[in-house]
This record gives sequence, C-alpha cells and structure tokens, in this order.
Amino acid sequence: MQIDLVASGLPDNVPIGLIVVGAVVLVPVIWFIATLNRFVRLRNLIHESWANVDVVLKRRYELIPNLVETVKGYAAHERSALEQVIAARNRALASTGRVREQADDERRLVNEVNHLLALAEAYPDLKASENFLQLQRELVNTEDRIAAARRFYNANVRENNTLVQQFPSLIVARLMGRQPEDFFEVDELAIRKAPAVGF
Repeated sequence: MQIDLVASGLPDNVPIGLIVVGAVVLVPVIWFIATLNRFVRLRNLIHESWANVDVVLKRRYELIPNLVETVKGYAAHERSALEQVIAARNRALASTGRVREQADDERRLVNEVNHLLALAEAYPDLKASENFLQLQRELVNTEDRIAAARRFYNANVRENNTLVQQFPSLIVARLMGRQPEDFFEVDELAIRKAPAVGF
C-alpha cells in the first residue's frame, strides 16, 4: 500500500507499514532511554540526599561528647551510662555499611543518649545549667535537620523502589541490576518530646 506523503515532507513512495514499524520500534526505545535516565537521576539523588543525612549525623556526633562532659560534671558516678553513650557514638561514627546497618547503629546511639537524658532528669542543677540548656537547643536543632534530611532521602528511596518494583520499569531495573534501596528509619532523641505536665 502506497500513500502520497509529499505534503508532509516525506518521499511519495514510503509505505505506511514502514512508518508504523518505525514508530513501534522507536517508541519503546525512547521509553527505555527515558526510564534508564530516570534511574540514573534517582541514584544520584539518593547519593546526594544520603550525603545530607550524613552531614547532620556528624553534627550530632560532635555534640554528644559535649553533652557527656556536661553531664559528667554533675553526675560523675553515672560512669557506666556515660561510657555507653561514647561507645555507641563511636560505633555509629565508624558505621559506613549499608543504610540498614547504619540505622541500627543510630538506634543504639539514640537509645543510649535518651538513657543519659533520662538520668539528667534526676539532677536539677544539671537541668538548670546554661551549658546543658544550650546543648539541648543544639540537639533539638540537629534533630530537626536529621528529620528533614531523612524525609528527603526516604522520598527518593520510595520513588526508586516503586520504579524497581513496578512493571514495565522493573525490566530496565533488572537489566541495570538495580535493587530496592533501604529506608533510613531511626528513632528521635527524647529531648524532642514535650515534657509531661501533671496536676
């Protein structure tokens, strides 16, 4: 079957079947390239957003020794709790494995710091200390930053994981060797919780 395509700028002897075959081949190729580029963009966004999480976690790691020193000045006999916080901080600082493993180390650190903050409740002079109050403010600010960075990272992971698991993009994911990424799920420091009010 021949079609007159002079008006469209195509030669007048181009069969319609060739145009259909060209479209059938070209559309999947364009979709494949677009999906491939989307995975590359997401991989870069995940790396970038994890770097943001890492920066604010390091800020927390820098604040914890100051917190320990401040508490030590008022509660020196709580040596075991202080040592556990430092050990958990060092373990979290050295953790560079998969996100899931780092999240486990962060959970341990948060639990130890929460325990230390609970001990601080027993020392009214410590709770009134300007150094302690300043550290609390900085920790709250850092926790806000961690939460924001974690939300950005997890949003990128969610988009990636959806593409990896959805048809037809899972075909491209398998060809690229893409796997679902781990979410970064950690607890927050108890310092962020509102104090209980009793009557």
